[in-house]
Amino acid sequence: METLGDRLPRPLLLDIARVTLEQARRDIGEGRDADVAALGDRLMRAVAGSSDRVVTNATGVLLHTNLGRAPWSTRAIQRARDAAAGYSNVELDLATGERGQRGSYVTALLRSLTGGEDALVVNNNAAGVLLTLAALAAGNSVPVARGELIEIGGAYRLPEVMAASGARLVEVGTTNRTRRGDYETALQVHRCSAILKVHPSNYWVEGFTEETGVGELAALSAAHGIPLIHDVGSGLLDADMPWLASEPPGWARHEPAVRQSLQAHADLVLFSGDKLLGGPQAGVIVGSERVVGRLRGHPLARALRPDAVTLAAMAATLEAYAEGVAEEIPFWSMALAPYERLRARAEELAERVGGTVEPGHSTVGAGSAPGALIPSPLVVLAGEDRLYERLLALDIPIMARREGGALVVDLRCVDEGSDESIAAAVLRCR
Repeated sequence: METLGDRLPRPLLLDIARVTLEQARRDIGEGRDADVAALGDRLMRAVAGSSDRVVTNATGVLLHTNLGRAPWSTRAIQRARDAAAGYSNVELDLATGERGQRGSYVTALLRSLTGGEDALVVNNNAAGVLLTLAALAAGNSVPVARGELIEIGGAYRLPEVMAASGARLVEVGTTNRTRRGDYETALQVHRCSAILKVHPSNYWVEGFTEETGVGELAALSAAHGIPLIHDVGSGLLDADMPWLASEPPGWARHEPAVRQSLQAHADLVLFSGDKLLGGPQAGVIVGSERVVGRLRGHPLARALRPDAVTLAAMAATLEAYAEGVAEEIPFWSMALAPYERLRARAEELAERVGGTVEPGHSTVGAGSAPGALIPSPLVVLAGEDRLYERLLALDIPIMARREGGALVVDLRCVDEGSDESIAAAVLRCR
């Protein structure tokens, strides 16, 4: 039978043994008991648990940042595998045999899907913001509404990214109200090279609020001869969602969309590849051919570029949108899963494990559609919150939720074929 130690390379086991003995000596020297076997086992489990593992997501958070955000489609996985397994024309023009432009096929797809003149892909959206500001505004000022100075998971703070780019932040307006005149004042007082509008993707402000729309800011930036940059964050390509057979879901109605932002004359629109787009981790920049060209020629563009595997997965993901079959992308398949089918699955699971089925909600996650809830049936195991850690300790960990002393299982993000294994795991771990 395979043991925990069998899973780890010998050099790691030697490091664990060395650390274990050092800790045991310290414990003995300080008059404490030293359980070498228990300490070594804890260290092995900690190291093994930090390695890449497949995890069953039963949290109901579709884009769970701690679990890797969007799962890839079968098409994207196959294309990425092919790119990783051999050579590809990542920077080769097959028509001429000469060096080509990296990501030219992805650029063509993005132009078609968004209406942008040009596009550039980098390794994540934060990199897109960094590159854009470094290329367009280093040494100069950029006005941003105070209510849009975001911090998101992992300690990403917009003011700090701006400082790293060399651009100078000019805060305009107040937390809840920012008018066109606030931007005009900033443009008159400071030497500004761009205007930046940011979607506050992981929170919202209600009540006595006002913001300046993309159209107004585009007119203002054009009058001053500077570009308008719109960071929409999550990556909804088109508010009309023509790739869906059904009506656009209500939870997405407040998300800014890339095509509509460009139609409102934003010069650049920035967004993530691994959120609502449902593809690999990437940052996407679309917009004016002239402005995107300035970014492509900046030295940081090479430092932040994606590899062939990412581009292959991105191309496959965008093809699904272009072909009108975006529901093959796991994010959309999960988000649009019928409630009644989920309820039937939940009832079967609850009967197996002795739980109840209660109405509840899933969330989009990853700073997308803040506050939006997707109705979902939940399997609730009252008084079983200790199961949470036991399920995480499995060879294939199961991550559920703990609420009010109960373990809550949401099947919206769980493949139907995994229901049986979840039931068996819960019964085994009690």
